[in-house]
Amino acid sequence: MGWSARVLADVADQGPVLINPIVYAEVAAAYASVEEVDEFLPPSEYLRDPLPFRAGFLAAKAFVRYRRVGGQKRSPLPDFYIGAHAAVSGYRLLTRDARRFRTYFPKLTLIAPAERP
Repeated sequence: MGWSARVLADVADQGPVLINPIVYAEVAAAYASVEEVDEFLPPSEYLRDPLPFRAGFLAAKAFVRYRRVGGQKRSPLPDFYIGAHAAVSGYRLLTRDARRFRTYFPKLTLIAPAERP
């Protein structure tokens, strides 16, 4: 079992796991039907949380800042939206990309693997 799956299982033992439509869409890309996605992410275990408009504003500002300092388009706006959603809602975020989220959302609590120097 990989780091993400192991930590996700640990987090789920502590309480509800929330996903938003962007996370759902990223997972759905690997499945042929909504039913398959919902079987993999059962709503009873993965609570669906809509995206607040405040998160859209924060995501846009973080993305603009990222691009101004030379960030490449390979880091899409949806990643910033996921971070902004967690930040404005007071959620913790499970990620393997701690560096970027710490840079653009410094108050966001992250669940991330230990970073290497």
